Amino acid sequence: MITTPTPSMLRALPAEHRQRLMHMAREVSFPEGTRLFEEGDRADRFWIIRTGTVELDMRVPGRRPAVIESLRHNELVGWSWLFTPHVWHLGAEATTPVRAYEFDARTVRTMCREDPALGNAVAQWVGDVLAHRLRSARTRLLDLYAPYGAGSPV
Repeated sequence: MITTPTPSMLRALPAEHRQRLMHMAREVSFPEGTRLFEEGDRADRFWIIRTGTVELDMRVPGRRPAVIESLRHNELVGWSWLFTPHVWHLGAEATTPVRAYEFDARTVRTMCREDPALGNAVAQWVGDVLAHRLRSARTRLLDLYAPYGAGSPV
C-alpha cells in the first residue's frame, strides 16, 4: 500500500502565510499522558507538533477511548477549531513528551476573515489534512472489517 504524507503546514501554505501564522505561534510542551482536549469540548486552539507523538481517540462507552490515529512531527493536531460549532470531534493525548507550536483559534479565524487569500490557503490545508485522515481511517476500517478478497468477483 502506498501512503501519502499528511499535508504539513510547511508544504501546504505559501511562505508569506506560513510566516504570518508562525509569528503568532506560541511554543508549548506537554508531558506524556497529558490530554490536549476532550471530545465535545470547545475547540479554541490547535497545534503543530515539533517533537513527540499525539494520539487522536474517540470515546467508546464502557471501554477505553479507541485510538484513531497517531500524529508526529509537523502534523496538525486539531481541525474542529475551523468549523462551527467549534467543538472537538475527537480527543487527543500526548503519548510521549511533546513540543509543539500552539495557535489561538479565534485569532487565526479573524486573520483568515480579514485576508481571504490566507483564509483560502488555511482552509485548503486543513481540508487536505481532513481528506488524508478520512482516507487513512477508511483503509484501517477495511483492514479490520472487510473479508479477504471482498472487492473481487466470486
